[in-house]
Amino acid sequence: MTTHLSDIRRDVKRPAFMAVMIHLLVWLLLFLLPYFMITRNNAGISMMEYLRHGGFDTLTYLCVFYINYFWLIPKYMFRGKFGYFIALNILILALLAGGAQLWHHYDYIVAQATEARPQTRKGPPRWAFIYRDVLILFLVACTSVAIRMVMRWSHIETARKEAEVAQTAAELKNLRSQLNPHFLLNTLNNIYALIAFDSDKAQNAVQDLSKLLRHALYDNTQQYTTMQKEMDFMQNYIELMRIRLSDNVDLQTTFSVRKESQTQVAPLLFISLVENAFKHGISPTEPSYIHIAFEETADKVRCEIRNSNFPKNTSDKSGSGIGLEQVKRRLDLSYPGKYEWNYGTSDDGKEYFSILAIETN
Repeated sequence: MTTHLSDIRRDVKRPAFMAVMIHLLVWLLLFLLPYFMITRNNAGISMMEYLRHGGFDTLTYLCVFYINYFWLIPKYMFRGKFGYFIALNILILALLAGGAQLWHHYDYIVAQATEARPQTRKGPPRWAFIYRDVLILFLVACTSVAIRMVMRWSHIETARKEAEVAQTAAELKNLRSQLNPHFLLNTLNNIYALIAFDSDKAQNAVQDLSKLLRHALYDNTQQYTTMQKEMDFMQNYIELMRIRLSDNVDLQTTFSVRKESQTQVAPLLFISLVENAFKHGISPTEPSYIHIAFEETADKVRCEIRNSNFPKNTSDKSGSGIGLEQVKRRLDLSYPGKYEWNYGTSDDGKEYFSILAIETN
């Protein structure tokens, strides 16, 4: 299952691959550039001619590119010393362009002596070649600046995403650490109420609670757990709650989940919704109902809870009220843009509903 955190971690790994590909493309471009500026005869050009005429040009291009990339840009440009950056670039371009002209002049003299053939055609003036070399070196320097700026932005973005991963993971861990005491407090309150009128059932309830805590202790430490484990946990919890229900409460549950389902879901995500139903859906004097349904399809998990609505008064301390807020925050962190949650009361205020659908593909 593709998740928000895994998407971020995958994006964090991309800049290194991009940097390698960019440098390979730069080397390919700088090695091919002199090839297109060498005069060819009808027979084409040999590798020796290419190395003799274009090798020095390629070396100057690489020098300009990497002197800027590794030294001038990070030391001067990124630190706001633009005057030094421009002045040093002008000096380097002038020296390399002059060196290139000296090399080409020497290479021309050697070629004429080797071929023993007088020059019969007058070529372009020397200043045209100087202008060409300076312009190309300037473009190479600009390319180095552009790539370094893109890579710097990429590193900044990577650092931001790494910080987001760390912050999100820490916040999820904090939410889960808050959830366990909240869940345990409500469950212990239920067992305490059960002890008063049926100690045998209370003992069984303690055993059921130990199973629930085992799930909370071991599966809640992971970012995700299987749908099967989560449904086993929910069934145990509901049965634990059923013990203390009176005959005037209609509790119905439906679990339409694939057997041995390995669909990954955030652990203890639904417990607050079910707790809320038991907290607000039961009246000690009036007929009440709680209907809970879990459904799993190929790409979605759906939880629908409907219960009679008996809101607690402000003096009731059976819960801290943080459960639903935690659900919303965990959904935003674990399933951004991949869930739909509708909840509230009916028009007459007699029923509370919570319908949560999560995309799992």
